[in-house]
Amino acid sequence: MSWPLRTLDELGYVSRGRSRHRPRDAAHLYGGPYPFIQTADVKHANLYIKEYTQTYSEAGLAQSKLWNAGTLCITIAANIADTAILDIDACFPDSVIGFIPDKSKADARFIKYLFDALLQKRYQRFTQGAAQDNLSQAKLLSLKFPVPDLTTQQMIADRLSAYDDLIENNRRRIQLLEQAARLLYKEWFVHLRFPGYEHVKIEDGVPEGWEKTTIGAASSFISRGITPKYDNEASGLVINQKCIRHHMINLDLARRQSKEPPVQKLVRFGDVLINSTGAGTLGRVAQYLFDLGNCTVDSHVTIVRPAEYLPVHFFGVHLANMESYIATLGRGATNQTELSRDSIAALPILVPSNAIGTMYGDVVSNLFRQIRILTEQIRNLRKARDLLLPRLMNGEIAV
Repeated sequence: MSWPLRTLDELGYVSRGRSRHRPRDAAHLYGGPYPFIQTADVKHANLYIKEYTQTYSEAGLAQSKLWNAGTLCITIAANIADTAILDIDACFPDSVIGFIPDKSKADARFIKYLFDALLQKRYQRFTQGAAQDNLSQAKLLSLKFPVPDLTTQQMIADRLSAYDDLIENNRRRIQLLEQAARLLYKEWFVHLRFPGYEHVKIEDGVPEGWEKTTIGAASSFISRGITPKYDNEASGLVINQKCIRHHMINLDLARRQSKEPPVQKLVRFGDVLINSTGAGTLGRVAQYLFDLGNCTVDSHVTIVRPAEYLPVHFFGVHLANMESYIATLGRGATNQTELSRDSIAALPILVPSNAIGTMYGDVVSNLFRQIRILTEQIRNLRKARDLLLPRLMNGEIAV
Protein backbone atom coordinates (compact mmCIF):
# COMPACT_ATOMS: atom_id res chain seq x y z
CA MET A 1 0.00 0.00 0.00
CA SER A 2 1.31 3.45 -0.86
CA TRP A 3 -0.04 6.84 0.15
CA PRO A 4 0.45 10.02 -1.91
CA LEU A 5 3.42 12.20 -0.98
CA ARG A 6 2.67 15.63 0.45
CA THR A 7 4.65 18.56 1.83
CA LEU A 8 3.61 20.07 5.13
CA ASP A 9 2.39 23.32 3.59
CA GLU A 10 0.06 21.37 1.29
CA LEU A 11 -1.78 20.19 4.39
CA GLY A 12 -2.16 23.44 6.29
CA TYR A 13 -0.58 26.70 7.44
CA VAL A 14 3.11 26.61 8.45
CA SER A 15 5.07 29.42 10.10
CA ARG A 16 7.84 29.98 12.62
CA GLY A 17 7.13 31.33 16.08
CA ARG A 18 8.14 34.87 16.95
CA SER A 19 10.51 36.31 19.51
CA ARG A 20 11.78 39.54 17.99
CA HIS A 21 13.02 41.50 21.01
CA ARG A 22 16.76 41.68 21.67
CA PRO A 23 17.93 40.73 24.21
CA ARG A 24 15.43 37.89 24.51
CA ASP A 25 15.95 37.56 28.25
CA ALA A 26 14.78 41.13 29.01
CA ALA A 27 12.85 40.94 32.28
CA HIS A 28 9.94 43.11 31.12
CA LEU A 29 8.93 40.49 28.54
CA TYR A 30 8.02 37.89 31.15
CA GLY A 31 5.74 37.19 34.09
CA GLY A 32 2.39 37.99 32.51
CA PRO A 33 -0.71 35.92 31.67
CA TYR A 34 0.35 34.50 28.28
CA PRO A 35 1.90 31.00 28.23
CA PHE A 36 5.29 30.96 26.50
CA ILE A 37 6.16 27.49 25.18
CA GLN A 38 9.84 26.61 24.74
CA THR A 39 11.55 23.63 23.07
CA ALA A 40 11.89 21.79 26.39
CA ASP A 41 8.14 22.13 27.01
CA VAL A 42 7.49 20.48 23.65
CA LYS A 43 9.96 17.69 24.37
CA HIS A 44 8.46 16.90 27.77
CA ALA A 45 4.86 16.97 26.57
CA ASN A 46 3.15 13.77 25.60
CA LEU A 47 0.52 14.35 22.90
CA TYR A 48 -0.72 17.72 24.14
CA ILE A 49 1.14 20.65 25.72
CA LYS A 50 -0.65 21.43 28.96
CA GLU A 51 2.25 22.66 31.13
CA TYR A 52 4.85 25.40 30.74
CA THR A 53 7.54 27.07 32.82
CA GLN A 54 7.46 30.64 31.47
CA THR A 55 4.88 33.29 30.58
CA TYR A 56 4.92 36.49 28.54
CA SER A 57 3.74 39.91 29.69
CA GLU A 58 1.83 42.31 27.44
CA ALA A 59 5.22 43.51 26.16
CA GLY A 60 6.24 39.93 25.50
CA LEU A 61 3.06 39.25 23.56
CA ALA A 62 3.53 42.44 21.52
CA GLN A 63 6.82 41.16 20.08
CA SER A 64 5.54 37.60 19.64
CA LYS A 65 2.35 35.90 18.44
CA LEU A 66 -0.45 34.04 20.21
CA TRP A 67 -1.16 30.67 18.58
CA ASN A 68 -4.49 28.92 19.07
CA ALA A 69 -4.99 25.61 20.86
CA GLY A 70 -4.78 22.80 18.32
CA THR A 71 -1.58 24.11 16.72
CA LEU A 72 1.09 21.44 16.24
CA CYS A 73 4.45 22.65 17.59
CA ILE A 74 7.59 21.37 15.84
CA THR A 75 11.02 22.15 17.33
CA ILE A 76 13.76 23.12 14.87
CA ALA A 77 16.61 23.84 17.28
CA ALA A 78 18.11 22.10 20.33
CA ASN A 79 15.66 19.17 20.29
CA ILE A 80 15.13 18.52 16.59
CA ALA A 81 11.66 17.57 15.35
CA ASP A 82 10.04 17.02 18.75
CA THR A 83 6.34 17.61 18.38
CA ALA A 84 3.26 18.19 20.52
CA ILE A 85 -0.10 19.90 20.11
CA LEU A 86 -1.07 23.04 22.02
CA ASP A 87 -3.88 22.36 24.48
CA ILE A 88 -3.97 26.09 25.29
CA ASP A 89 -3.51 29.35 23.43
CA ALA A 90 0.20 30.18 23.72
CA CYS A 91 3.24 31.95 22.30
CA PHE A 92 6.45 30.26 21.23
CA PRO A 93 9.82 31.48 19.83
CA ASP A 94 11.30 31.07 16.36
CA SER A 95 12.99 27.84 17.45
CA VAL A 96 9.51 26.29 17.14
CA ILE A 97 7.43 26.00 13.96
CA GLY A 98 3.66 26.07 14.17
CA PHE A 99 1.46 23.92 11.92
CA ILE A 100 -2.28 24.58 11.73
CA PRO A 101 -3.92 21.78 9.74
CA ASP A 102 -6.47 22.38 7.03
CA LYS A 103 -9.26 20.39 8.67
CA SER A 104 -10.37 19.03 5.31
CA LYS A 105 -6.90 17.60 4.62
CA ALA A 106 -5.05 16.75 7.82
CA ASP A 107 -5.40 15.70 11.45
CA ALA A 108 -2.78 17.34 13.71
CA ARG A 109 -2.49 14.15 15.77
CA PHE A 110 -1.64 12.09 12.70
CA ILE A 111 1.04 14.57 11.58
CA LYS A 112 2.54 14.48 15.09
CA TYR A 113 2.66 10.66 14.99
CA LEU A 114 4.09 10.77 11.47
CA PHE A 115 6.99 12.86 12.76
CA ASP A 116 7.52 10.41 15.60
CA ALA A 117 7.50 7.40 13.28
CA LEU A 118 9.34 8.55 10.20
CA LEU A 119 10.87 11.97 10.35
CA GLN A 120 12.88 12.72 13.50
CA LYS A 121 16.02 10.83 12.44
CA ARG A 122 15.65 12.06 8.89
CA TYR A 123 15.57 15.68 10.08
CA GLN A 124 18.57 15.18 12.32
CA ARG A 125 20.64 14.09 9.30
CA PHE A 126 20.31 17.60 7.85
CA THR A 127 22.64 18.90 10.55
CA GLN A 128 24.80 15.88 11.31
CA GLY A 129 28.17 17.09 12.53
CA ALA A 130 27.01 20.62 13.31
CA ALA A 131 27.93 22.11 16.68
CA GLN A 132 24.30 23.14 17.20
CA ASP A 133 21.47 21.14 15.68
CA ASN A 134 19.24 23.37 13.61
CA LEU A 135 16.51 22.89 11.04
CA SER A 136 15.18 25.71 8.93
CA GLN A 137 11.60 26.11 7.81
CA ALA A 138 12.77 25.81 4.19
CA LYS A 139 14.37 22.42 4.89
CA LEU A 140 11.26 21.30 6.71
CA LEU A 141 9.02 22.26 3.79
CA SER A 142 11.30 20.56 1.26
CA LEU A 143 10.42 17.15 2.67
CA LYS A 144 7.60 15.05 1.28
CA PHE A 145 5.99 12.29 3.26
CA PRO A 146 3.19 9.76 2.71
CA VAL A 147 -0.22 10.96 3.86
CA PRO A 148 -3.47 8.97 3.51
CA ASP A 149 -6.96 10.39 3.24
CA LEU A 150 -8.37 12.27 6.24
CA THR A 151 -10.56 9.39 7.43
CA THR A 152 -7.57 7.02 7.54
CA GLN A 153 -5.52 9.68 9.34
CA GLN A 154 -8.20 10.01 11.99
CA MET A 155 -8.52 6.25 12.46
CA ILE A 156 -4.76 5.87 12.92
CA ALA A 157 -4.63 8.87 15.28
CA ASP A 158 -7.54 7.49 17.32
CA ARG A 159 -5.75 4.16 17.89
CA LEU A 160 -2.48 5.79 18.90
CA SER A 161 -3.99 8.57 20.99
CA ALA A 162 -5.81 5.97 23.10
CA TYR A 163 -2.37 5.06 24.50
CA ASP A 164 -1.50 8.71 25.04
CA ASP A 165 -4.79 9.34 26.82
CA LEU A 166 -3.96 6.55 29.28
CA ILE A 167 -0.44 7.92 29.72
CA GLU A 168 -1.81 11.40 30.46
CA ASN A 169 -4.32 10.00 32.93
CA ASN A 170 -1.54 8.18 34.78
CA ARG A 171 0.58 11.33 34.83
CA ARG A 172 -2.26 13.30 36.43
CA ARG A 173 -2.71 10.59 39.05
CA ILE A 174 1.02 10.66 39.82
CA GLN A 175 0.90 14.44 40.29
CA LEU A 176 -2.02 14.13 42.70
CA LEU A 177 -0.27 11.43 44.72
CA GLU A 178 2.95 13.44 44.88
CA GLN A 179 0.96 16.54 45.89
CA ALA A 180 -0.71 14.56 48.69
CA ALA A 181 2.69 13.53 50.07
CA ARG A 182 3.93 17.14 49.95
CA LEU A 183 0.79 18.55 51.61
CA LEU A 184 1.12 16.06 54.46
CA TYR A 185 4.80 16.99 54.77
CA LYS A 186 3.91 20.67 55.09
CA GLU A 187 1.24 19.93 57.69
CA TRP A 188 3.57 17.83 59.87
CA PHE A 189 7.01 19.36 59.32
CA VAL A 190 6.40 22.99 58.33
CA HIS A 191 3.28 23.86 60.32
CA LEU A 192 4.30 21.29 62.98
CA ARG A 193 0.80 19.85 63.25
CA PHE A 194 2.00 16.26 63.46
CA PRO A 195 0.15 13.55 65.43
CA GLY A 196 0.31 14.38 69.13
CA TYR A 197 1.80 17.85 68.61
CA GLU A 198 -0.45 19.25 71.35
CA HIS A 199 1.56 17.35 73.95
CA VAL A 200 5.08 18.08 72.63
CA LYS A 201 7.15 20.98 73.91
CA ILE A 202 8.53 23.23 71.16
CA GLU A 203 11.53 25.55 71.63
CA ASP A 204 12.77 27.89 68.90
CA GLY A 205 10.65 26.04 66.36
CA VAL A 206 12.13 22.64 67.21
CA PRO A 207 9.86 20.04 68.85
CA GLU A 208 11.36 18.05 71.70
CA GLY A 209 13.15 14.98 70.34
CA TRP A 210 13.66 16.54 66.90
CA GLU A 211 16.93 17.91 65.48
CA LYS A 212 17.70 20.96 63.34
CA THR A 213 20.65 20.06 61.12
CA THR A 214 21.90 20.27 57.50
CA ILE A 215 21.55 18.12 54.42
CA GLY A 216 25.28 17.48 54.59
CA ALA A 217 24.95 15.98 58.06
CA ALA A 218 21.80 14.05 57.10
CA SER A 219 23.35 12.54 53.94
CA SER A 220 25.72 9.64 53.45
CA PHE A 221 26.90 10.78 50.01
CA ILE A 222 26.76 13.98 47.93
CA SER A 223 28.48 14.08 44.56
CA ARG A 224 28.13 15.07 40.93
CA GLY A 225 27.85 12.27 38.38
CA ILE A 226 30.22 11.03 35.70
CA THR A 227 31.34 12.20 32.26
CA PRO A 228 29.64 9.46 30.24
CA LYS A 229 30.91 7.51 27.25
CA TYR A 230 27.75 7.48 25.18
CA ASP A 231 26.94 4.32 23.25
CA ASN A 232 23.41 3.55 22.06
CA GLU A 233 24.17 -0.18 22.20
CA ALA A 234 25.50 -0.16 25.79
CA SER A 235 23.55 -1.45 28.77
CA GLY A 236 24.27 1.39 31.20
CA LEU A 237 21.80 4.25 31.64
CA VAL A 238 22.80 7.82 32.45
CA ILE A 239 20.24 10.34 33.73
CA ASN A 240 20.70 13.93 32.53
CA GLN A 241 19.06 17.26 33.30
CA LYS A 242 16.29 16.74 30.77
CA CYS A 243 15.12 13.65 32.65
CA ILE A 244 14.24 15.66 35.77
CA ARG A 245 11.07 17.74 35.73
CA HIS A 246 8.08 18.28 38.03
CA HIS A 247 9.73 16.17 40.77
CA MET A 248 9.72 13.16 38.45
CA ILE A 249 12.43 11.23 36.59
CA ASN A 250 11.65 10.25 33.01
CA LEU A 251 13.97 7.35 32.19
CA ASP A 252 12.78 7.40 28.58
CA LEU A 253 14.94 10.52 28.15
CA ALA A 254 18.01 8.87 29.69
CA ARG A 255 20.86 7.92 27.36
CA ARG A 256 22.93 4.75 27.21
CA GLN A 257 26.62 4.72 28.03
CA SER A 258 29.41 2.18 28.39
CA LYS A 259 31.69 3.66 31.06
CA GLU A 260 31.89 1.71 34.33
CA PRO A 261 30.82 4.22 37.02
CA PRO A 262 32.25 4.14 40.54
CA VAL A 263 29.97 2.04 42.72
CA GLN A 264 29.05 5.08 44.81
CA LYS A 265 27.79 6.85 41.71
CA LEU A 266 25.37 4.12 40.73
CA VAL A 267 22.07 5.64 41.80
CA ARG A 268 20.12 3.74 44.45
CA PHE A 269 16.50 3.64 45.47
CA GLY A 270 15.84 6.77 47.56
CA ASP A 271 18.66 8.91 46.15
CA VAL A 272 17.64 12.50 45.47
CA LEU A 273 18.86 13.95 42.17
CA ILE A 274 19.36 17.71 41.78
CA ASN A 275 20.11 19.52 38.51
CA SER A 276 23.27 21.48 39.24
CA THR A 277 24.20 23.46 36.10
CA GLY A 278 22.49 25.76 33.61
CA ALA A 279 19.89 28.47 33.92
CA GLY A 280 16.64 26.84 32.83
CA THR A 281 16.83 23.57 34.76
CA LEU A 282 19.03 24.51 37.75
CA GLY A 283 17.74 23.24 41.07
CA ARG A 284 15.14 20.79 39.80
CA VAL A 285 14.70 17.96 42.30
CA ALA A 286 13.42 14.41 41.94
CA GLN A 287 13.80 11.23 43.98
CA TYR A 288 14.99 8.05 42.31
CA LEU A 289 12.39 5.39 43.08
CA PHE A 290 13.53 2.63 40.74
CA ASP A 291 15.39 -0.64 41.30
CA LEU A 292 17.60 -0.65 38.21
CA GLY A 293 21.15 -1.89 38.60
CA ASN A 294 23.37 -0.09 36.08
CA CYS A 295 22.17 3.51 36.21
CA THR A 296 24.09 6.68 37.02
CA VAL A 297 23.87 10.45 36.37
CA ASP A 298 26.01 12.77 34.30
CA SER A 299 28.19 15.58 35.65
CA HIS A 300 25.34 18.13 35.48
CA VAL A 301 23.34 16.28 38.15
CA THR A 302 24.15 15.84 41.85
CA ILE A 303 23.33 12.67 43.78
CA VAL A 304 22.22 13.30 47.39
CA ARG A 305 21.91 10.04 49.33
CA PRO A 306 20.03 10.06 52.64
CA ALA A 307 21.69 8.69 55.77
CA GLU A 308 20.45 5.23 56.70
CA TYR A 309 18.59 6.43 59.78
CA LEU A 310 16.36 8.80 57.78
CA PRO A 311 13.01 7.72 56.30
CA VAL A 312 13.64 7.70 52.56
CA HIS A 313 10.42 9.40 51.46
CA PHE A 314 10.66 12.09 54.14
CA PHE A 315 14.12 13.02 52.82
CA GLY A 316 12.92 13.14 49.21
CA VAL A 317 9.82 15.21 49.89
CA HIS A 318 11.83 17.62 52.06
CA LEU A 319 14.25 18.43 49.23
CA ALA A 320 11.46 18.58 46.63
CA ASN A 321 9.72 21.10 48.90
CA MET A 322 12.85 23.28 48.73
CA GLU A 323 13.18 23.20 44.93
CA SER A 324 12.35 26.88 44.35
CA TYR A 325 14.88 27.98 46.97
CA ILE A 326 17.58 25.63 45.68
CA ALA A 327 17.20 27.17 42.21
CA THR A 328 18.32 30.55 43.63
CA LEU A 329 21.64 29.21 44.95
CA GLY A 330 23.45 28.94 41.62
CA ARG A 331 26.54 31.02 41.00
CA GLY A 332 28.24 32.11 37.78
CA ALA A 333 27.26 33.50 34.40
CA THR A 334 23.62 33.27 33.36
CA ASN A 335 24.16 30.38 30.94
CA GLN A 336 26.82 28.67 33.09
CA THR A 337 25.23 28.80 36.52
CA GLU A 338 26.57 26.18 38.93
CA LEU A 339 25.12 24.72 42.10
CA SER A 340 27.97 23.64 44.34
CA ARG A 341 28.13 20.62 46.61
CA ASP A 342 28.69 22.94 49.57
CA SER A 343 25.49 24.89 48.79
CA ILE A 344 23.49 21.68 48.79
CA ALA A 345 25.20 20.37 51.93
CA ALA A 346 24.38 23.61 53.79
CA LEU A 347 20.63 23.34 53.17
CA PRO A 348 18.69 23.08 56.45
CA ILE A 349 16.59 20.10 57.45
CA LEU A 350 14.47 19.51 60.55
CA VAL A 351 14.77 15.81 61.35
CA PRO A 352 11.76 14.47 63.28
CA SER A 353 11.79 11.97 66.08
CA ASN A 354 12.06 8.34 65.03
CA ALA A 355 8.40 7.74 65.86
CA ILE A 356 7.08 10.65 63.75
CA GLY A 357 9.51 9.97 60.90
CA THR A 358 8.47 6.32 60.78
CA MET A 359 4.80 7.26 60.95
CA TYR A 360 5.18 9.65 57.99
CA GLY A 361 7.06 7.00 56.03
CA ASP A 362 4.32 4.45 56.70
CA VAL A 363 1.61 6.86 55.53
CA VAL A 364 3.28 8.02 52.31
CA SER A 365 4.99 4.76 51.33
CA ASN A 366 1.70 3.56 49.89
CA LEU A 367 1.42 6.77 47.85
CA PHE A 368 4.88 6.26 46.39
CA ARG A 369 4.21 2.58 45.77
CA GLN A 370 1.26 3.68 43.61
CA ILE A 371 3.50 6.23 41.88
CA ARG A 372 6.01 3.49 41.01
CA ILE A 373 3.23 1.28 39.60
CA LEU A 374 1.80 4.13 37.51
CA THR A 375 5.29 5.08 36.28
CA GLU A 376 5.91 1.52 35.11
CA GLN A 377 2.52 1.48 33.41
CA ILE A 378 3.46 4.67 31.55
CA ARG A 379 6.70 3.08 30.33
CA ASN A 380 4.84 -0.01 29.14
CA LEU A 381 2.18 2.07 27.38
CA ARG A 382 4.88 4.07 25.58
CA LYS A 383 6.60 0.88 24.46
CA ALA A 384 3.34 -0.57 23.16
CA ARG A 385 2.48 2.67 21.35
CA ASP A 386 5.95 2.95 19.82
CA LEU A 387 5.81 -0.64 18.57
CA LEU A 388 2.43 -0.04 16.97
CA LEU A 389 3.35 3.34 15.49
CA PRO A 390 5.60 2.29 12.54
CA ARG A 391 3.37 -0.65 11.67
CA LEU A 392 0.37 1.64 11.31
CA MET A 393 2.36 4.20 9.36
CA ASN A 394 3.71 1.73 6.80
CA GLY A 395 0.36 0.02 6.35
CA GLU A 396 1.45 -3.26 7.92
CA ILE A 397 -1.62 -3.08 10.16
CA ALA A 398 -4.91 -2.18 8.51
CA VAL A 399 -7.20 0.38 10.13
